[in-house]
Amino acid sequence: MPSLIDFVRGLPKAELHLHLEGSLEPEQMFAMSERNRIKLPYSSVDEIRNAYNFNNLQEFLDIYYAGMSVLQQEEDFYDLTMAYLKRCKADNVRHVEVFFDPQGHTERGIPFSVVINGINRALEDGKKHLNISYKLIMSFLRHLSEADAFETLKQATPYLELIHGVGLDSSELGHPPSKFVNVFKAAGDMGLLRVAHAGEEGPPSYVEEALDLLDIDRLDHGNRALESDSLVTRLANNQIALTVCPLSNLKLCVVNDMSDHPIQTMLEKGLLATVNSDDPSYFGGYINDNYVALIESVDLTREQAIQLAKNSFSGSFLSPQEKSKYLDEIDAYITQNTH
Repeated sequence: MPSLIDFVRGLPKAELHLHLEGSLEPEQMFAMSERNRIKLPYSSVDEIRNAYNFNNLQEFLDIYYAGMSVLQQEEDFYDLTMAYLKRCKADNVRHVEVFFDPQGHTERGIPFSVVINGINRALEDGKKHLNISYKLIMSFLRHLSEADAFETLKQATPYLELIHGVGLDSSELGHPPSKFVNVFKAAGDMGLLRVAHAGEEGPPSYVEEALDLLDIDRLDHGNRALESDSLVTRLANNQIALTVCPLSNLKLCVVNDMSDHPIQTMLEKGLLATVNSDDPSYFGGYINDNYVALIESVDLTREQAIQLAKNSFSGSFLSPQEKSKYLDEIDAYITQNTH
């Protein structure tokens, strides 16, 4: 039988919490800056990599938005997305539900069409050539106003057939979900699914707002929901998926040490927890790296790893038939690797 790490590397899995802009590797950032003649405050790839050492969410966001400046042409968004999908293929990720932040580009004068057409073309090529299915989620930046979010929703209207849902990301503290009630209702009325980052840095009340006011279909992060027994019961009873990001939690000091990570507690409490990479180029690893970190730090068991992989499909926005197909793939893989 293969080692647990080798077993998990080959396990079919989905990724439900990935910011495409957060998969921009230093080498790619540097190459795009030269291609587009964008001057960065770094003279080498090593300088960029060193800048990725930050201490909290805001410091990360500062370099995250600076890095976006190199994304200028449709080809840049295509290359960014395709590079991520190739890493997914290597990690045996079979399905992705990815975020993009249009406001981070349109406010720089990049047309919405340039962003979405580049991303969508890569996702379609990934589906065709890499056999990776996908959903695309448009996130609103919560440090901006709801009026800005409405403007983004308006810009997205001609492309709704390419967008499956809306999300809420960026600086959480001071920007509660209640700030975006109206735009989330409008998005829901347009047939879009709804997710939101809550309970990462923000308190459990932000999770409650996301559930009660935004009527979310899935919860991004959600770590601090564990501080409320009633909230845990509610999430477990309703099987609201949590898109947990272990290496991100460590890098942003949501946990002090990976050995403190609550993923096993989530599973024990019946939560539909999943493992994801968030912003992998900034946080030190893609999806298999997150699984390996848990195996090495919290003694994640084979059964728990299998449950997390199954949860990633159960918590996805795939149809019941598509979920069943992928869950059968996991069962077949387990059978092949049991003896």
